[in-house]
Amino acid sequence: MRWVPCMRGQSEAATMAAAMARLAWARWRLLGAWPERFLASVNIFPLSNMYTGSSREIIGKWEKKNRVVYPPQLPGEPRRPAVIYHCRREIKYSKDKMWYLATLIKGMSIDQALAQLQFNDKKGAKVIREVLLEAQELAVTKYNVEFKSNLYIAKSLTGKGQYLKKIRYHGRGKFGIMEKVRCHYFVKLVEGPPPPPEPPKTGFDQAKEYVQQLRNRTIINAL
Repeated sequence: MRWVPCMRGQSEAATMAAAMARLAWARWRLLGAWPERFLASVNIFPLSNMYTGSSREIIGKWEKKNRVVYPPQLPGEPRRPAVIYHCRREIKYSKDKMWYLATLIKGMSIDQALAQLQFNDKKGAKVIREVLLEAQELAVTKYNVEFKSNLYIAKSLTGKGQYLKKIRYHGRGKFGIMEKVRCHYFVKLVEGPPPPPEPPKTGFDQAKEYVQQLRNRTIINAL
């Protein structure tokens, strides 16, 4: 074994280990074996333990609410109504325009909401109607709802999606920013008839709530 000079900052043990490795590699070559071929043929990470699919289903926070497991009910307790959460993401539509349609159908029965959206010529109305039909089908096929018309819209929300910004070139070296907007739509269906609408609050009721809010304040740095 020939002597290998010790590099600066390198210990003698590391130098000896490197020399032994080179010697072992040279012996493999003399015997006619190629270690790199042997190592390449060995599958260190078996494919059975690795994910090799092209795509994976991404479940958001809204859809995960469908997986909530409630405790068993007591005898004589009224049956818990079924609740279905459904959504559609990255819709090519403005969230502000979608908000008007989402607020329109909030609190309606699903049949009434579908009828209102069917005769609305806006693009967002068609998208919301498709989402409601998907949620209605899921309620019957997956969540054991007996009658598909026995549902009402408890929540109807919109959210901001991913915006794509581009440059709009103007004259004299100036420019502007263009935005391609996207939005999300979320809906919550509950089994049963819709609750009656709340009566409008009078001015006296609003004043009482305001005074109560003032009394509930926490005064900081006071006696």
